[in-house]
Amino acid sequence: MVSLIGYLFGCIHGSQVIGKYKKMDIKNTGVKNSGASNTTILLGWKYGILVALIDIFKATLSVLLVLYILESQGITGPAQTLLVYINALFIIVGHNHPVTMKFSGGKGTASLVGILLAIDWQIAVIGIAILLLFTLATDYLVVGVLFMYVSFLVTTFLFFGIEPTMVVVLLSIMSILKHMENYKRIINKEETKISSMFRKQS
Repeated sequence: MVSLIGYLFGCIHGSQVIGKYKKMDIKNTGVKNSGASNTTILLGWKYGILVALIDIFKATLSVLLVLYILESQGITGPAQTLLVYINALFIIVGHNHPVTMKFSGGKGTASLVGILLAIDWQIAVIGIAILLLFTLATDYLVVGVLFMYVSFLVTTFLFFGIEPTMVVVLLSIMSILKHMENYKRIINKEETKISSMFRKQS
């Protein structure tokens, strides 16, 4: 059940909501990604932030719903933590491969932020700080995302042990594979820099 809840919430895409409002197929325009970064490139930072907020809070709501259900059934401790992490995994699976977009969605960065916020505020603060630090230092969002996953991996191991950490390993592999085209564009000096995104006016 936690897997199904995660997947269904993951299928809710901020870019689809904004795309319908602006009458634009965000997924197949620009750098052909359905996330907040491509929305920012196409429509400006205000719409990019709105897409990010939708993708963040759908993930937060999914985790909070699962926590409520588990606690109502008396499931606590390590079992609860592992089930929450499984829910998180399927949120990202749903976001990346949504049935509403023919199983070709985004890359899950904003949704991961929402997951961190719901799982533990300390993990969230560390992860978001790492994301911002490496993004601003390199001017590439994808680098910040990579190190946010590293942070999530380390903090999960320290806070919750090996089983939830293995779920984060799967999440990290998924993210690396999804962002492979971005890494190639950085090597070829073709990747859009974060500073240039925010110069675009909506």
